[in-house]
Amino acid sequence: MSFAFPIRVYWEDTDAGGIVFYANYLKYMERARTEWLRSLGISQGKLREESGGIFVVSETRLKYHRPARLDDELLVTAELQQVGTASLVIAQRVLTRPAHAPADNPPPADGPLLCEGSIRIGWVHADTLRPTRIPAQVSGTLAPHAGSMSQPQKP
Repeated sequence: MSFAFPIRVYWEDTDAGGIVFYANYLKYMERARTEWLRSLGISQGKLREESGGIFVVSETRLKYHRPARLDDELLVTAELQQVGTASLVIAQRVLTRPAHAPADNPPPADGPLLCEGSIRIGWVHADTLRPTRIPAQVSGTLAPHAGSMSQPQKP
C-alpha cells in the first residue's frame, strides 16, 4: 500500500482555463514525499543539521491523464521503488479523492487517476551539491518499505 496525502485544489493552483497548472502536480508530489518521510521519522531539516546533506530532485517522469479543478480533493501517493547508494526512486500518483472517503482518515488511493510518474531524489552535500552516500539511518529506515508503504496519513 502506498502512503497517501490529501490535498485540496485552490485558486492559486489553477491556470486561466480553471484547471490545475501542470507544474503544480510536481509541488503536490513534493509535499507528499516530505510528509511520507516525516511519517517514517525522517526530518529533512534535522538531517541537514546532523549530516550536512539534503535530498534534491535529479529526475522526473510524468504522465498526465485528466485535469484537476478548483476545489477538487486529491490524494497524492508515494511508494518507494528503489533505494540506491545515493538516490531513491519514488513512484507517485495524483488521484481524485473518492467522494465516500472519510474526512478523518484518507483511504487507500482508488479515485480517478489524474497524473502519475516517478521521481528520483539524490542525496548531496548541502554546500557542494555533490552526490554522497545516503546516511545509514535513512537508508536503513527506508529499505524495508521498498514497494510497500505505510498507511495513509492525515496532513
